[in-house]
Amino acid sequence: MELDLIYETQKEHIDKSLASLKRDFSTIRSGKVSVSVLDNIKVDYYGTPTPLNQVATVLLNDATTISITPWEKPMLKAIEHAIGSANIGVNPNNDGESVKLFFPPMTTEQRKEGAKQAKTMGDKAKVAIRNIRKDANDKVKKLEKDKEITEDEAKKAYDEVQKITDEGVKKVDVAVKEKEAEVLKI
Repeated sequence: MELDLIYETQKEHIDKSLASLKRDFSTIRSGKVSVSVLDNIKVDYYGTPTPLNQVATVLLNDATTISITPWEKPMLKAIEHAIGSANIGVNPNNDGESVKLFFPPMTTEQRKEGAKQAKTMGDKAKVAIRNIRKDANDKVKKLEKDKEITEDEAKKAYDEVQKITDEGVKKVDVAVKEKEAEVLKI
């Protein structure tokens, strides 16, 4: 039935909005550093720009330290240079064996700002979900207008669309709460 297609489409779009929200969340720094901050760094490997993780072992030592050990010692300087020019907020420390990155702990102010960013991103996702609801309701209205469904079926359809919307909004609220807790945790 066409109504099932409307519900399915609505659920798919809400899932995409949630996935997008989670991607947005990954840009917010929490108390723990991730090696993914180095993902876009390329090192000059004998004249070829090469991803850092293809010329060295990248390890997370603890919540604020990353160590990078090159597979070939002469690469130390190139790695140090690449990180220095990548401007990721820390200065590389070369100890002759590896390059260490010490990320300063987040201040309370930075944590609060991160939590606020998460809430703003969640609000945007909710707006997107409400727009998805409007599209679904418009499709139901058209089916009713074209006499493809009865008034009773339309009322049930509106209720179902609202139920799907409420579930999506609830998922956004849970995701935002989890991210805020992660960011505020010391």
